[in-house]
Amino acid sequence: MTDAFAERKTRAALWFRSLRDQIVTAFEGLEDSHASGPFAEAPAGRFEVTETRRASEDGSDAGGGLMSVLRGGRVFEKVGVNVSTVHGVLGEAAQKAMAARGVPGIEADPRFWASGISLVAHMQNPHCPAVHMNTRMFWTPGAWWFGGGSDLNPCLDYAEDTAHFHATQKAHLDPHGPTLYPELKAWADEYFYIPHRKRARGVGGIFMDDRNTGDWEADFALTQDIGRAFLPAYLPLVEARRLQPFTEADKDAQLIHRGLYAEYNLVYDRGTKFGLATGHDANAVLMSLPPLAKWA
Repeated sequence: MTDAFAERKTRAALWFRSLRDQIVTAFEGLEDSHASGPFAEAPAGRFEVTETRRASEDGSDAGGGLMSVLRGGRVFEKVGVNVSTVHGVLGEAAQKAMAARGVPGIEADPRFWASGISLVAHMQNPHCPAVHMNTRMFWTPGAWWFGGGSDLNPCLDYAEDTAHFHATQKAHLDPHGPTLYPELKAWADEYFYIPHRKRARGVGGIFMDDRNTGDWEADFALTQDIGRAFLPAYLPLVEARRLQPFTEADKDAQLIHRGLYAEYNLVYDRGTKFGLATGHDANAVLMSLPPLAKWA
């Protein structure tokens, strides 16, 4: 399976890098165009790009990626867009977790390869919603699958923003089958729920994991369309809200909501757990955490 999948691995990794480049360009364009209103006096933000490496136990090359973080911009208080392609051998705990998910043969041959993009944006203006997006491909000698999605995390809810975000995702998913959007929406509602708070992290989106229908091309095409949906789903919301006046109470609500976001990512998020457990760069894994947060 390794040789047969070499070309597919390359295609997937190149796609994730291409999507990263598109998003970075679009976000820096937002920074440049924000010439008036709140935070316009700040310099236009730019991404600081750092190469990341996965630490292997024997010191051999285990892949890595790019961590791209913009801090203190006009529109974005902190946004990270990471892309990585890593490989190696899963540790015992990760093997057991994969086996529990039904991955065949993982304990007999625990080699893996994974590539993906991960994005989290925390905004200056509390009327602009925070957002998360990731897509990925995972391979082992016995299996392969895709995962990911995107979800909106406003601290101040606007029904029209939520409607636009979901409608755009639905439009990108409908060509793949009429039942797919409602299935992935329901999955997001379940996945991004915080049990100890008894509430959702945000207003939802779409989410999938372990996607393997047996048709790699179809599943890859779906994963690409999840990525393509992100900018048209999100950028209009930022454009509509970034000039909106806000109060100290609005900013306080934003910081409290960020605390909720941090709790979820540190306690429940599967990607955070996997990245730390497999030795990927900790700063890249924890990029999703907000620059400032508070708890009531």
